[in-house]
Amino acid sequence: MTCVTRLAFPATKRMFSRILTSALFAGAAAGVLTALLQLLFVQPVLLHAELYESGALVHFGGAAVSAQPELPGFDAVRDGLSIVFTMLTYTGYAFVMVALMSMAEGMGQAISARSGLLWGLAGFITFHLAPGFSLAPEVPGVAAADLLERQIWWTATVATAGIAMWLLAFGGTLLSYAIAIALLLIPHLVGAPGPSSFTGPVPTEIGALFAARAFGVGLAAWTLLGCFCGYFWQAEGARDT
Repeated sequence: MTCVTRLAFPATKRMFSRILTSALFAGAAAGVLTALLQLLFVQPVLLHAELYESGALVHFGGAAVSAQPELPGFDAVRDGLSIVFTMLTYTGYAFVMVALMSMAEGMGQAISARSGLLWGLAGFITFHLAPGFSLAPEVPGVAAADLLERQIWWTATVATAGIAMWLLAFGGTLLSYAIAIALLLIPHLVGAPGPSSFTGPVPTEIGALFAARAFGVGLAAWTLLGCFCGYFWQAEGARDT
């Protein structure tokens, strides 16, 4: 018994070290690239919307206003904190993904940067596309339902979508596929909480652009994260052998 315990402890320690190292490297790399994409493509749209929210720009139902106003430039503190928080966020996502990858590898699935691409797509569907299908990304100043209600619905939708992705990938039976489809549909059949009326100073064109870029950057971020997680997981495994 003592011998078995001594053998098991180093193996557990190596597994923990492998998960930790893979997640930290993958999360940091994906987080930096995602933060840069957000600063380039998402933040300008948000800053534009904030000008309408603050009253600096006014939309008069089609009246001529500047479509390209002068926006605030680079802010070292604001943008630096944005990069740090994005890195921390995607490092947290990386820990979840790498832990699931370790489970999948234990089931005989090969993990690599190429297969990590599929993991990233599943993550995008789980955290962005599934909840965003009924609760789209919103710019500041638009009408919205109660925050707590939206948070509860979003969390439930992400949880059901995550389980559905796992069943689709590893279920292997018609029943598991049927359950996965049902889990993907149920939150939207129930319906996301919405505002009682639609109001707001921000033009719809800006809201549509923000949603499109949020989804686009989200897709890029998750595919990068999946590839990085798969790559570092494989590399750390090769180093241990």
